[in-house]
Amino acid sequence: MTAPPTGPVVVGVDHGPAAADALALGSWAARLLEVPLIVSAVHPAPSALGSGRIDAEWIADRHRAAEEVLAGARATLGDPTGVEYRVLASSSAAHGLHDLAEQVGAALLVVGSSSSGPAARLFAGSTAERLLAGSVCPVAIAPAGMPHEPGALGRIGVAYVDTPDGRAALDEAARLARRTGSPLLLVTVVARGDAAVPFLLGDDAERAFLDTARETYEEALRKAAESVPGVRADWELRSGDVVETLADLAEVDVLFCGSRGYGPARRVLLGGVSTRLLRRACRPVVVVPRAA
Repeated sequence: MTAPPTGPVVVGVDHGPAAADALALGSWAARLLEVPLIVSAVHPAPSALGSGRIDAEWIADRHRAAEEVLAGARATLGDPTGVEYRVLASSSAAHGLHDLAEQVGAALLVVGSSSSGPAARLFAGSTAERLLAGSVCPVAIAPAGMPHEPGALGRIGVAYVDTPDGRAALDEAARLARRTGSPLLLVTVVARGDAAVPFLLGDDAERAFLDTARETYEEALRKAAESVPGVRADWELRSGDVVETLADLAEVDVLFCGSRGYGPARRVLLGGVSTRLLRRACRPVVVVPRAA
């Protein structure tokens, strides 16, 4: 079990429609974890003189725009006490937020989804995807137009695989569940038929594989649910398309998942699932860094 987080929750905001949802998710998490909240807007930093030089006037304009974003965030939150607002200059939004999270030892980094996604669906833009590469803390992405306030459903989901990454996601979810008193729902998805076994194995071999897989996954889920002290943990084994099934998990407030899908259950979350899930999920998704 890792030590409880003591660093702040960092929320990155811009002019996008999901900024209000990111603020709602971030402030909810900060209250529950009893840590400070930092709201940040990133603008381009001046580059070295040369062909890539950025005009100083434009930089000043972008700085003013970032300040306007933070003013809007302050108004959205109702300007509560104890919230820090920071304008950052960096080569990219993701780089700036990465540096800030590392500098302050952030417990969680929260951003909104891209404006190109449909309402109430999560469509992670390049900033969110870049944040997932090497983040020092869990990254939460809030979909634009969340249908419920954070915590309204009273259940926390875990896309569980029996790997170090899956167990790290479970640990983070359990920490939040203890704060909220909410039960956990651990879900493992087994791909159906031809998506789960190599081509031309034959029906008998396919059935044998799926039967063995289900037994293995059920046992892993049962043990994982029993391993979480002080929290009620239910579990379900579902079949279907992995990304679609997890993306449609509408009965949870937030869904935790690991960053990879290696190990004995690699057929459950096979490479790239976390990234694809971010583009489709209807609930906030928290991607936990790869376990050491």
